[in-house]
Amino acid sequence: MVKFLLITLILLIQACDNVKDELNENWSAKEFYEEATDAMDAGEFQTAIKNLETLEARFPFDPYAKQAQLDIAYAYYKFEEPDSTISAINRFMRLHPRDPNLDYAYYLKGLTNFTRGSGFLDSWVPRDPARHDAEVLHSAYNDFATLIRRFPNSRYAGDAYQRMTFLRNEMAQKEISIAEFYLERGTWLSAANRAKVVIESYQDSMWSYRALEIMITSYKNLGLDDLAADTQRVLDINVPVLKQAVPGTDIDIEAPPVITRNDA
Repeated sequence: MVKFLLITLILLIQACDNVKDELNENWSAKEFYEEATDAMDAGEFQTAIKNLETLEARFPFDPYAKQAQLDIAYAYYKFEEPDSTISAINRFMRLHPRDPNLDYAYYLKGLTNFTRGSGFLDSWVPRDPARHDAEVLHSAYNDFATLIRRFPNSRYAGDAYQRMTFLRNEMAQKEISIAEFYLERGTWLSAANRAKVVIESYQDSMWSYRALEIMITSYKNLGLDDLAADTQRVLDINVPVLKQAVPGTDIDIEAPPVITRNDA
């Protein structure tokens, strides 16, 4: 009996889908777009994606088709499908390399990598981006950097800059964590080299002070007294700067970003 009811339910659902497909058979591009917009406003992102993809397939040269490509990326982002989001954005960039909405595309791409791995559990267990894949952090950083370099007056530039500052500190923290690991085990050369990466690659980060401390300790234990003394002088000279709070490091990464569906 239960099996019969399940089969009946499946058939009813399929019948409803078929009826809906028949109803929208003669829809215009505008009607598909409006239906997709309503679905996104209602949080029904799968339905929105289906309508937008159908729009693009049926009306590839309609003005709504290009806007649909951007909205597909946004819908995938809201649906928490980062790989599909990035794929949709890359396709839009490839098809429209000079589009005036490229700043939006770069920002959405950076934001997708920035939030990759976050989800429901973040409300219970605080997220530590420094523990994420370094490649993902670098990708997000580079996307935001490209946005700022190419579109310095973009409405997304200010938020992107703050997130770059945050990411720079997170990437530096990742190196410091590894350096601390080596330091605790007396692997002095490895500790010094990791700390040196922070000074060379993330010198504006809030972890530069700790990096110099690790280098000094490591050099002393390696018997490299001249290097330890030189590093100590650098530390002493720059203490006021290194201990000063870095602008933008207090960004609330859980706050809603400025991204919305692009209506260009």
